[in-house]
Amino acid sequence: MSAVLSDLAIAQKAVLQPIRFIAEKLGVPAEELELYGNFKAKLPLTLLDDAKARRAKLILVTSMNPTPSGEGKTMISVGLADGFNQMGKKATVVLREPSLGPVFGVKGGAAGGGYAQVMPMEDINLHFTGDFSSIEKANNLLSALIDNNLQSKKYSLGLDPRSIVWKRVMDMNDRALRHIVIGLGGSGNGIPREEGFNITAASEVMAILCLSKDLANLKERLGNILVGFTFDKKPVFARELKAAGPMAVLLKEAIKPNLVQTLEGTPAILHGGPFANIAQGTNSIIATRMGLALSDYVVTEAGFGADLGAEKFMNIKCGYGGLEPHAIVVVATIKALRHHGGAKKDDFEYPSCKQVEKGFANLEKHIENCTKFGITPVVAINRFLKDTPEEIETVVTRCKELGVTAVISDAWAEGGKGSVQLAEATLASIAGGRNKFKPLYDWNSSLEKKIETIASEIYGADGVDYSVQAKTQLKLMHELGFDKLPVCMAKTQKSLSDKEGLLGRPRAFRITVREFEYAAGAGFVVPILGEMMRMPGLPPIPAAEHMDIDKEGRVVGLS
Repeated sequence: MSAVLSDLAIAQKAVLQPIRFIAEKLGVPAEELELYGNFKAKLPLTLLDDAKARRAKLILVTSMNPTPSGEGKTMISVGLADGFNQMGKKATVVLREPSLGPVFGVKGGAAGGGYAQVMPMEDINLHFTGDFSSIEKANNLLSALIDNNLQSKKYSLGLDPRSIVWKRVMDMNDRALRHIVIGLGGSGNGIPREEGFNITAASEVMAILCLSKDLANLKERLGNILVGFTFDKKPVFARELKAAGPMAVLLKEAIKPNLVQTLEGTPAILHGGPFANIAQGTNSIIATRMGLALSDYVVTEAGFGADLGAEKFMNIKCGYGGLEPHAIVVVATIKALRHHGGAKKDDFEYPSCKQVEKGFANLEKHIENCTKFGITPVVAINRFLKDTPEEIETVVTRCKELGVTAVISDAWAEGGKGSVQLAEATLASIAGGRNKFKPLYDWNSSLEKKIETIASEIYGADGVDYSVQAKTQLKLMHELGFDKLPVCMAKTQKSLSDKEGLLGRPRAFRITVREFEYAAGAGFVVPILGEMMRMPGLPPIPAAEHMDIDKEGRVVGLS
């Protein structure tokens, strides 16, 4: 059945439990829930309990450098949590919310796949509980306040329009909005200036929501957003525009995590959705802490490969959230190994032990990167129908030579049942006593040192070069006191390097920091490597073209 039914068809056939029954599994009484229909609910922040959270085990799911369609981290995360519960463990999966950009673009949704999905899949992949909309509105309220202050004569902060670094956002891929001019049509329409849109997942408000500990911390971080500089080069922050309070008002519901369920009735907490190539790529600190407080095992994922989401999870999120992962699962696919071994897109489905052997160098580097944080990972081989036993055995054998356990996951075809072996291996990793989390760098070291450490230790680069613009910005960040913040590297997800064409495990290369972005509210600085797309465009044939709704209101074509 799983070989012929689409993810959407499987989801639409599912019989879901009322969300109050899912909450009961976590010990949350129905009266504590803020219901969004029968199958979705908001969880109040009063459920946070750090004393309970410290007793639970946190498992991070990451991957090798992915192909454009992804390697199934969300699906493996869901299956792993289901597998734990099949073994009688009390487990919760804590994930990000999908962005509409990929849903209607090329990658599709982010609710898992096959028989390892979070439900209700259609709602989750579309508007869900409105968190993205709230983040978008809060972001754009600040934009409106900025332009209103530019127009004001009596209350002007003297903000130089040419220096404004804050952009508007929307949760859709729309390349026409990347670079625009606003304020045209006369003095009553504002001050003409260049502007642009980012996708909502790239908004600093999204990053702030996901790194905030509570409402007070959220307001403080919103006030710390750097929006630009005055004509005499003094920084202007959102608090000076009195923006933090009203922005927090718009986020008063969005700060609460969302409770849903997997196909097998495992509790699932979804919250936030920053991309990992241009932001930190992990769900919120609040959601993770809440999952830990309500269960014994929490499975969470970090976007793209271990060089991006996982590195930021451990160096940024763990630092701000006081979190320590107890195990790491690295997802690998035979398709991605063929890809890094030289296979072209049209040849991804054709068996080749030679390509898998060559492509293993990429997976090996990600395994090595996990050990730099004090954790020996488990490798989950996400099995596809056209994978051969010989190719899988190649991966298992090579991992064994590295002292790493590699197991097959059949989460797509069998859900929790197909994930029990992975759950057993993960439990063994935790029980083995080898894992002792440690961050990669000290936040108090210089920005240059932190960037150099990530580049050399995680990417394998020989060094870091800076453009003239980046050097000027480095000096400014030291003057502004941003130099003790962690760094959130913005680079391609397709390669360990900053050049997407360098596959496998590149060697003898240097990376170049083109410029920096200031994320003082989120609490990190963003070195930008190469040309990073913060507002994607749609592909020639977007996924949207295959979607429709019938006269009964039944969605078709969603993936």
